[in-house]
Amino acid sequence: MLPTSSSPPPSSSCMSLLSRSLSLSQMDFPAALDQMSLLLSLNPSAVYKTSYYRKQTKNHWARDDPAFIILTLLLLLISTICYSIAFTLSFSGFLYLLTSNLLIYLLLGLLISLSTRHLSNLHLTTRRSHSVAQSVEPMYAFDIHCNSFLILFVYLHVIQFFLLPVLLSQSFLSLVVSNALYTAALSHYFYITHLGYRALPFLTNTQYFLYPIVGFMGMFLSGIVAYPLGLSVNVARVVAMILF
Repeated sequence: MLPTSSSPPPSSSCMSLLSRSLSLSQMDFPAALDQMSLLLSLNPSAVYKTSYYRKQTKNHWARDDPAFIILTLLLLLISTICYSIAFTLSFSGFLYLLTSNLLIYLLLGLLISLSTRHLSNLHLTTRRSHSVAQSVEPMYAFDIHCNSFLILFVYLHVIQFFLLPVLLSQSFLSLVVSNALYTAALSHYFYITHLGYRALPFLTNTQYFLYPIVGFMGMFLSGIVAYPLGLSVNVARVVAMILF
């Protein structure tokens, strides 16, 4: 049975995360790597079992170990170096690309996690008698984003890198492969997000987080239909023009 006491204040979770980030010896990198491997497996929902056990033992759902975030930042740095070499960027171009990647991961991720948390607490929370009302923790919402972003990273930083010669051409095949890659990446992002909120027993109707996938599929199909009219957009080429 879940504890009926309220969760610790968000500030305490943030301070714990920040304090541990100052010391590598306090971070459990093997556990973070195990979580990453679970997210990339055929059963990504298993990664949220650790959140359930954390709630049982520490009375909070969110990670208090920044190792997962640190590893993701390291992956972003490696990816930025690889893309900088591939596009022969200057040092200022490298810094621009690195800053863009960090802003997408941290600031945009923070905005998305706060928005999904607000929607969950406002519309998806169920109230049960004989128990203390619970809400989605801000840090847990950011954990969900971090989990989902790992999938996005694999699609749009790793797979995309090896497909660059195909994606950046002006053929119909390029458009289909490019838009299919971004559709899969964003759809998978929201699927992992759905799993994270579904893991919370006090939320209901979390399938709403799957609805954006329908929109992404619709835009993908619309792009194919509109290609003969010259109205289609190759997303990879547009992103390349912005970043490189």
